[in-house]
Amino acid sequence: MRLLQAEELFRKVLDGGSKAKAARLLGLDVGSKYVGLAVSDEKNRIALPLSVLSRTKTNINLMADDFKTLASKYSLAGFVVGYPFNLHGQHSPDAVQVRLLAGELYKTGKLDDLCYTYWDENFTSKCVEALLHPLNLKNRDEAKTMTDKFAAVCILQL
Repeated sequence: MRLLQAEELFRKVLDGGSKAKAARLLGLDVGSKYVGLAVSDEKNRIALPLSVLSRTKTNINLMADDFKTLASKYSLAGFVVGYPFNLHGQHSPDAVQVRLLAGELYKTGKLDDLCYTYWDENFTSKCVEALLHPLNLKNRDEAKTMTDKFAAVCILQL
């Protein structure tokens, strides 16, 4: 896994889109317990909610395997990882979780052929929670899963 500036990754996607198979992006909303996933469509115009992965200290290899499978299945060019900046554009304390996950995935060596970039995720979860509130989801786990997936969608749509 190689960290790129956002412009570099987006250029790679545009260049990959001229080939027979389109290059897509995977959006990640990283939390301390879960990682919400969304994938772009083949033209990289619309993001679609995909799933939520449970995040523990012991399952990083399984997560890397899941990402490798998704990369193959969706012809991914890379990941857009939501990164929590504060309102002044500086790293927020929550950013540690994001950098930690990226570092752990890098150490597995399973995603060496993929790139990633960070993208400001300010207020994505709060916006999704406001949108989901009228649904009055009673099941807390279902509400959290929906929030994480759609926050990943917001990260890709920005």
